[in-house]
Amino acid sequence: MERQAGRGEWFCAREWARLLGGQDRQAEALEVLAPYVATGWWPAARTQAELLESWGRAEEAIALVRPHAEAGGLPLEFFARLLARHGRRDEAVVLLSAGIEDWFLATALVDITEEAGRDEDVAALLAARIPARHRCDSPWCCRGLDADTAIGLLAAVRERQGRIDDAVALLHTRTTTSVNGRDQLADLLARHDRIEELRMYAAAEHLGHAAQRLAEVLEERGDVEGAIAVYRQPDDSPVHQCHGAVQLAQLLVRHGRADEAILVMRTLADSPGGAEDWIVDMLCTLYAEEGRAQDGLAFLDSLKARRGEEEWDLFRMRLPLMAACGLREEAIEQARAHPEGDTWYAAVSIGALLADVGRTEEAVAVLEQHTPANSTVLAGHLIELGRVKDAVALLQERQARPVEPIWSGTFDEPPF
Repeated sequence: MERQAGRGEWFCAREWARLLGGQDRQAEALEVLAPYVATGWWPAARTQAELLESWGRAEEAIALVRPHAEAGGLPLEFFARLLARHGRRDEAVVLLSAGIEDWFLATALVDITEEAGRDEDVAALLAARIPARHRCDSPWCCRGLDADTAIGLLAAVRERQGRIDDAVALLHTRTTTSVNGRDQLADLLARHDRIEELRMYAAAEHLGHAAQRLAEVLEERGDVEGAIAVYRQPDDSPVHQCHGAVQLAQLLVRHGRADEAILVMRTLADSPGGAEDWIVDMLCTLYAEEGRAQDGLAFLDSLKARRGEEEWDLFRMRLPLMAACGLREEAIEQARAHPEGDTWYAAVSIGALLADVGRTEEAVAVLEQHTPANSTVLAGHLIELGRVKDAVALLQERQARPVEPIWSGTFDEPPF
């Protein structure tokens, strides 16, 4: 790692500096980072600032980051949180308040003012960003701090003030209810034990995220049957139906009811449009984990008969099932004979089968036909064979290849 760091490999330099710092060799760590920091590159400056702070040298970290923060954006967010952690919360609030139009700066502002007694000031700033009538109808409508994000942040402030009813009322006005699969209103109702309200909301919320939170709460309380009943509720939303079935199956598995889980997933996979690759993959995994590999293969046979073909995305699911049935050699032969058997993605599965039976050299030979697409997987097998230098050279070669941009548009238009 030290050698690669000296040759300009940033990730090696970063980890080497961290290792040196952990060995109380702070000056050497800073020397490693110095050439990168000198270029004005923010990731390098951030890494050095994090190290300085961890060593108790917060003032040096603040001085290092301050010039970068003047450009705004993520460096400003990092700088403000750094200031707040070291007794300069008021300065951080001033900086972030000026940049509240950026959602991540607004989020940082809400976070750092929690113990500063400035909740009403922040609430006023956020309320001013929520138009009385307009709501975005697409991601490209309002840039920066959109109304729904401002509502969510204001609701968080109201909740920590103890104004739960106000927070609930605010969240009911959102257009977009969930972010990354979590519903803020459902989480708030669960935290404050407002279960009946959560039930009512779950019955109306179209994406099923509120129902998921309700089921989680019931399961946490030991009411497994109640959680199961939540997922079994009929719903007109295809999204809710699909994900509800998957979540129900996962719940059943957690409580030792795998056969019921398989039945739920099999019913979903057999429904019109239900045999999506990830659904089939989950079902086949359940079959394998429960020692029912033959049943999994029978299901894939029936699916192939219905479709009249078996593309690689489905065929690859046969391979671990065949291996579990003691048919590993047949699996390798069938994989090689498949119409897509000479592709780079098939080579990954074939290589794994070969490596599992100790034929790593053959696995390497298969994968070498498809570099650089398989470089990472190939490097892993080379390391298993003790060919570490070859693996490093392979990965460096891949890193050195020029990257062709996949989109040449501007940031004023969607990339699709």
